[in-house]
Amino acid sequence: MNSELLYQLSLTLIPNIGPVQAKILLQHCNAEEIFHTKKSYLEKIEGIGTIRAASITSFKDFTKAEEEIKFIEKYRIKTLFITDNDYPKRLLNCYDSPTLLYYKGEADLNASKTVAIIGTRSHTDYAKQMTDKLIKDLAAQHITIVSGLAFGVDAIAHKAAVKNNLPTIGVLGHGLDQIYPAEHAGLAKDMIKHGGGLLTEFPSNTKPDKHNFPTRNRVVAGMSDATIVIETGIKGGSMITAELANGYNKDVFAFPGKVTDTKSAGCNHLIKNNKAMLLTDTEELIEVMGWQDKKSQKTKIKTQKELFIELSADEKIIVAILNEKETAHIDEINLKSGLSSSAVAAAILNLELQNLMVSLPGKLYRLS
Repeated sequence: MNSELLYQLSLTLIPNIGPVQAKILLQHCNAEEIFHTKKSYLEKIEGIGTIRAASITSFKDFTKAEEEIKFIEKYRIKTLFITDNDYPKRLLNCYDSPTLLYYKGEADLNASKTVAIIGTRSHTDYAKQMTDKLIKDLAAQHITIVSGLAFGVDAIAHKAAVKNNLPTIGVLGHGLDQIYPAEHAGLAKDMIKHGGGLLTEFPSNTKPDKHNFPTRNRVVAGMSDATIVIETGIKGGSMITAELANGYNKDVFAFPGKVTDTKSAGCNHLIKNNKAMLLTDTEELIEVMGWQDKKSQKTKIKTQKELFIELSADEKIIVAILNEKETAHIDEINLKSGLSSSAVAAAILNLELQNLMVSLPGKLYRLS
């Protein structure tokens, strides 16, 4: 049995240890080491303390993790630990990114363009028309569509993506041993068959309980470049997802509706309160996201300053991480570099002083 995976799975099962605490722990040691570290050391880690340290050191039952590995192997499910290279990079910028994800499918979770399309379960014809048109117009952009596989706008978005040959990913509020709602089992198969996938942070035998869906929604928002609200009332899961996307400094768009239409009240509220940009057509989205004619932009030359400046070993590690993508969050840099937080801070400061690196809002960094 894969011992590394066993400890990674078990980390998600420790009482009082959620994604935030797991991320803190992983800055000090790997998953296996966490279970063999002395309580006296663990309780001194900021954000862990005595109670959580006791939960870790008293955890001895690995049975559930062993059973989950059997399920994973039987159904060829891919696991994505937060330190894995193919873990959804956009999620790393979220403070509460899932520690472990379960994935079935072929869609690239780090595709260059990814949008979440969400909305009410009890949609109108207007919502269906807007969703179908939006996705049809996005087909030329080769964009990956993310949603929650729920009734209503979610299902419409997934179906439209399949129809237009776009990969689409359904984020679930339960384990991969079932599909909820059951009526979407055929749709889920079509999504995988056409290059999409199903993603969840919940292990098998997790029921689709109501409290799981806000948790699911943060993954929908966090793994996407932008969240588009098609139609929603003033309350509901779509509003939660939009708020989460705003909290993650993601772009949020909403289609406006009549002021008398309660099913568009949520969209109008988001626009009115500057929590979403008003969207009327696909070209606006493409322009705001800077997705027009990217081919010429891809040929831009990387900064040459580093060729003439002698970098330290730590600085070279940071530069290599930022060469892989346009921006990176401080948490991602800490995790991927393998350096202490103080070493990362010192390296970043030196790079900024040499005008090789720029800090952005939300603890994001990029090369100059």
